[in-house]
Amino acid sequence: MIKFWNKNICLTSPISVMIILSLFLCVTVLASVWPEEIVIVKEVKVSDEEVWIPTKEDIAYQDSMYTIIQSTQNDVTDIKQDIVLILERLDHADGTHDSIRYVKGGKIDKRRNQ
Repeated sequence: MIKFWNKNICLTSPISVMIILSLFLCVTVLASVWPEEIVIVKEVKVSDEEVWIPTKEDIAYQDSMYTIIQSTQNDVTDIKQDIVLILERLDHADGTHDSIRYVKGGKIDKRRNQ
């Protein structure tokens, strides 16, 4: 027992143990987030000599890259549309799957009869 402010404090009481544990956790959390050293970042001024100004060749190169990217995107879009058309051609409403839909009495039958 400790006598503090004319009161007896028992260190094994539940309230005392909770206070000691919460203080320990608070100190541990503060110690884990406290920076070891403070880093001051200075603002760097850029002079006109360091600024990159693109030349005509740089702009032409960037334009050609943009054209290639646009062309590739258009090709991918066309391929996706072709795939959708192929899949629609292969899937029929009645659940059958084939590349040519044979209809009785259609053009194939008429050629055979002539």
